[in-house]
Amino acid sequence: MTATCRAMFYHLTRSGMAETVLTILPRAHGAGWRVMVRGTDPAAISDLDLRLWAGGDGTDFLPHGLQGGPHDAEQPILLGTGDLPDAVAGLVLIDGAVADPQEIAHLQRVWVLFDGNDADQLTGARALWTKLTAAGIAAQYWSEDSGKWVLKVEKKASDAAT
Repeated sequence: MTATCRAMFYHLTRSGMAETVLTILPRAHGAGWRVMVRGTDPAAISDLDLRLWAGGDGTDFLPHGLQGGPHDAEQPILLGTGDLPDAVAGLVLIDGAVADPQEIAHLQRVWVLFDGNDADQLTGARALWTKLTAAGIAAQYWSEDSGKWVLKVEKKASDAAT
Protein backbone atom coordinates (compact mmCIF):
# COMPACT_ATOMS: atom_id res chain seq x y z
CA MET A 1 0.00 0.00 0.00
CA THR A 2 1.35 3.43 -0.89
CA ALA A 3 0.34 5.76 1.89
CA THR A 4 0.36 9.53 1.81
CA CYS A 5 -1.09 9.80 5.28
CA ARG A 6 0.72 10.61 8.49
CA ALA A 7 -0.86 9.47 11.74
CA MET A 8 -0.01 11.61 14.75
CA PHE A 9 -0.68 10.00 18.13
CA TYR A 10 -1.14 12.45 21.01
CA HIS A 11 -0.81 10.90 24.48
CA LEU A 12 -2.85 13.29 26.64
CA THR A 13 -1.59 13.54 30.21
CA ARG A 14 -2.02 17.26 30.92
CA SER A 15 -4.30 18.69 28.23
CA GLY A 16 -7.94 17.80 27.85
CA MET A 17 -9.38 16.19 24.73
CA ALA A 18 -11.45 19.22 23.72
CA GLU A 19 -8.58 21.62 24.39
CA THR A 20 -6.31 19.61 22.09
CA VAL A 21 -8.96 19.32 19.37
CA LEU A 22 -9.45 23.09 19.56
CA THR A 23 -5.71 23.49 18.91
CA ILE A 24 -5.65 21.12 15.92
CA LEU A 25 -8.78 22.24 14.08
CA PRO A 26 -7.85 25.90 13.45
CA ARG A 27 -4.49 24.83 12.02
CA ALA A 28 -6.06 22.22 9.74
CA HIS A 29 -8.80 24.63 8.67
CA GLY A 30 -6.18 27.33 8.03
CA ALA A 31 -4.32 24.89 5.77
CA GLY A 32 -7.51 24.50 3.74
CA TRP A 33 -8.12 20.91 4.84
CA ARG A 34 -11.60 19.50 5.34
CA VAL A 35 -11.54 17.50 8.58
CA MET A 36 -13.77 15.05 10.35
CA VAL A 37 -13.70 14.61 14.11
CA ARG A 38 -14.80 11.04 14.85
CA GLY A 39 -15.71 10.00 18.36
CA THR A 40 -17.50 7.12 20.02
CA ASP A 41 -19.74 9.11 22.36
CA PRO A 42 -22.53 11.21 20.80
CA ALA A 43 -22.72 13.33 23.98
CA ALA A 44 -19.01 14.23 23.70
CA ILE A 45 -19.52 15.12 20.02
CA SER A 46 -22.46 17.32 20.99
CA ASP A 47 -20.37 19.05 23.69
CA LEU A 48 -17.59 19.68 21.17
CA ASP A 49 -20.17 21.10 18.75
CA LEU A 50 -21.33 23.58 21.41
CA ARG A 51 -17.75 24.63 22.16
CA LEU A 52 -17.07 25.21 18.46
CA TRP A 53 -20.24 27.30 18.11
CA ALA A 54 -19.15 29.37 21.10
CA GLY A 55 -15.76 29.98 19.53
CA GLY A 56 -13.91 27.35 21.55
CA ASP A 57 -11.63 28.54 24.32
CA GLY A 58 -10.88 32.03 23.08
CA THR A 59 -10.48 30.86 19.49
CA ASP A 60 -12.32 32.21 16.50
CA PHE A 61 -15.49 30.49 15.35
CA LEU A 62 -14.81 27.44 13.18
CA PRO A 63 -17.40 26.52 10.53
CA HIS A 64 -18.61 22.99 11.15
CA GLY A 65 -21.59 20.68 11.30
CA LEU A 66 -22.84 17.51 12.92
CA GLN A 67 -22.78 14.36 10.82
CA GLY A 68 -26.14 13.26 9.46
CA GLY A 69 -27.21 16.56 7.93
CA PRO A 70 -27.96 17.23 4.27
CA HIS A 71 -24.65 19.06 3.73
CA ASP A 72 -22.12 16.68 5.27
CA ALA A 73 -20.05 16.66 2.07
CA GLU A 74 -19.63 20.45 2.18
CA GLN A 75 -18.76 20.89 5.86
CA PRO A 76 -15.20 22.17 6.42
CA ILE A 77 -15.26 20.40 9.81
CA LEU A 78 -17.63 17.51 10.39
CA LEU A 79 -18.29 16.07 13.84
CA GLY A 80 -19.67 12.56 14.15
CA THR A 81 -19.33 8.89 14.92
CA GLY A 82 -19.69 7.43 11.44
CA ASP A 83 -18.00 7.06 8.09
CA LEU A 84 -15.75 9.62 6.43
CA PRO A 85 -17.41 11.87 3.87
CA ASP A 86 -15.76 12.37 0.48
CA ALA A 87 -12.95 14.87 -0.01
CA VAL A 88 -11.80 14.92 3.61
CA ALA A 89 -8.07 15.58 4.10
CA GLY A 90 -7.87 14.93 7.84
CA LEU A 91 -9.43 12.82 10.55
CA VAL A 92 -9.29 13.45 14.30
CA LEU A 93 -9.99 10.34 16.38
CA ILE A 94 -11.17 10.94 19.95
CA ASP A 95 -12.57 8.88 22.82
CA GLY A 96 -11.25 5.57 21.49
CA ALA A 97 -12.54 5.95 17.93
CA VAL A 98 -10.59 3.98 15.33
CA ALA A 99 -9.91 3.98 11.60
CA ASP A 100 -8.90 1.32 9.12
CA PRO A 101 -5.66 1.74 7.13
CA GLN A 102 -7.49 1.51 3.78
CA GLU A 103 -9.96 4.16 4.93
CA ILE A 104 -7.26 6.70 5.77
CA ALA A 105 -4.37 5.94 3.39
CA HIS A 106 -5.42 8.76 1.02
CA LEU A 107 -5.72 11.38 3.80
CA GLN A 108 -3.09 14.00 4.58
CA ARG A 109 -3.28 13.54 8.34
CA VAL A 110 -4.89 11.53 11.10
CA TRP A 111 -4.69 12.72 14.69
CA VAL A 112 -5.24 10.06 17.34
CA LEU A 113 -5.92 11.67 20.72
CA PHE A 114 -5.96 9.33 23.68
CA ASP A 115 -6.22 9.84 27.42
CA GLY A 116 -3.11 8.47 29.12
CA ASN A 117 -5.12 7.88 32.29
CA ASP A 118 -7.63 5.62 30.53
CA ALA A 119 -6.30 2.05 30.21
CA ASP A 120 -8.75 1.16 27.42
CA GLN A 121 -7.77 4.20 25.34
CA LEU A 122 -4.08 3.52 25.91
CA THR A 123 -4.47 -0.11 24.82
CA GLY A 124 -6.57 0.95 21.82
CA ALA A 125 -4.01 3.55 20.72
CA ARG A 126 -1.21 0.98 20.91
CA ALA A 127 -3.22 -1.46 18.80
CA LEU A 128 -4.04 1.26 16.27
CA TRP A 129 -0.35 2.28 16.05
CA THR A 130 0.58 -1.34 15.29
CA LYS A 131 -2.19 -1.72 12.71
CA LEU A 132 -1.43 1.53 10.88
CA THR A 133 2.35 1.20 10.83
CA ALA A 134 2.09 -2.45 9.71
CA ALA A 135 0.08 -1.14 6.74
CA GLY A 136 2.91 1.27 5.85
CA ILE A 137 1.35 4.46 7.19
CA ALA A 138 3.84 6.93 8.65
CA ALA A 139 3.25 7.65 12.32
CA GLN A 140 4.47 9.92 15.09
CA TYR A 141 4.00 9.51 18.83
CA TRP A 142 3.82 12.76 20.83
CA SER A 143 3.87 13.04 24.63
CA GLU A 144 3.25 16.02 26.88
CA ASP A 145 4.72 14.51 30.06
CA SER A 146 7.33 17.28 30.29
CA GLY A 147 4.68 20.01 30.07
CA LYS A 148 5.12 20.61 26.35
CA TRP A 149 4.52 18.39 23.35
CA VAL A 150 7.60 16.35 22.47
CA LEU A 151 8.03 13.92 19.58
CA LYS A 152 9.08 10.60 21.14
CA VAL A 153 8.90 8.09 18.26
CA GLU A 154 8.54 8.39 14.50
CA LYS A 155 8.08 5.77 11.82
CA LYS A 156 8.36 6.98 8.25
CA ALA A 157 6.14 5.48 5.58
CA SER A 158 9.14 3.71 4.04
CA ASP A 159 10.02 1.96 7.31
CA ALA A 160 6.62 1.92 9.00
CA ALA A 161 5.88 -1.61 7.81
CA THR A 162 9.20 -2.94 9.11
